[in-house]
Amino acid sequence: MLIVPEREIANLMTREAAFDAVEGVFAAMASKDAYNFPVIREAIGHEDALYGFKGGFDRAGMALGLKAGGYWPNNMEKHGHINHQSTVFLFDPDTGMVRAMVGGNLLTALRTAAASSVSIKHLAREDAKVMGMVGAGHQATFQLRAALEQRDFEKVIGWNYHPEMLPNIEKVAAEAGVPFEPVPLERMVEADVVISITSTFAPTIMAEHIGAGTHIACMGTDTKGKQEVEASLLARATVFTDEVAQSVSIGEAQHAVGEGLIAESDVHQLGAVINGTHAGRASASEITLFDGTGVGLQDLAVAASVVDLAVKSGVAIEVDF
Repeated sequence: MLIVPEREIANLMTREAAFDAVEGVFAAMASKDAYNFPVIREAIGHEDALYGFKGGFDRAGMALGLKAGGYWPNNMEKHGHINHQSTVFLFDPDTGMVRAMVGGNLLTALRTAAASSVSIKHLAREDAKVMGMVGAGHQATFQLRAALEQRDFEKVIGWNYHPEMLPNIEKVAAEAGVPFEPVPLERMVEADVVISITSTFAPTIMAEHIGAGTHIACMGTDTKGKQEVEASLLARATVFTDEVAQSVSIGEAQHAVGEGLIAESDVHQLGAVINGTHAGRASASEITLFDGTGVGLQDLAVAASVVDLAVKSGVAIEVDF
């Protein structure tokens, strides 16, 4: 068995490699060459922690396994560790034997950012110039770095519930040489692309905050009850997702479907656009929305990629198991 420790991930996994892995697995899902297993997510009754498993099998990439982990809200305060903790386990599809154990914390951040970046590549207008960020936490910095690589953006505008955190994304914009401006939510209508990365249970972005022709990636809703955008916005938009079943049950579409504003059949796989079996954006005035719920196959794809990189770099630890 190979071990790739968390400490090695930053020196191995690039945004480009994460992008390629996620784009490939989305395409495999749409062509039915890959599928996710049912998600397990439970409150364990200790330290207010949520713990669970996401897994699947990618026949195209021959990746089989699961990500185990969750959210420990007291970690940083009590132990100095980040609150989100995860580890990816890969198995040999031919034998069932364990192949690798991989640190999953940074990989989770990179694969989540890659998903929204893939959606921008395939759904945003080519002439998009203004990038909008709703959310300015740790994950938002990964989102913005990846997004700015997909179009020739001339400006970043940002809003956050806690304005004192906006320098987090201002720094990323500055590193990319793009001007940044903090704005009220009403001015998100100026953005050509919007990424929402919050953990709210009530809508932050209203339908009137999104203008015609905008692409919006909703990346924070992954649990029943969570909601980042007003449900009526999905009725105005063409909706895409990583996995339809998750989108309508624990993703952003759960509310619009529950209110009868859209049907499950109105939610499309992003992978179908990548494969060319869905046309994607139909006009310059169309609003496109990507509901990024986060699927286990994303984790397996980036983990398999980083294992290959670790072996080539000579940093993979081999143990007899």
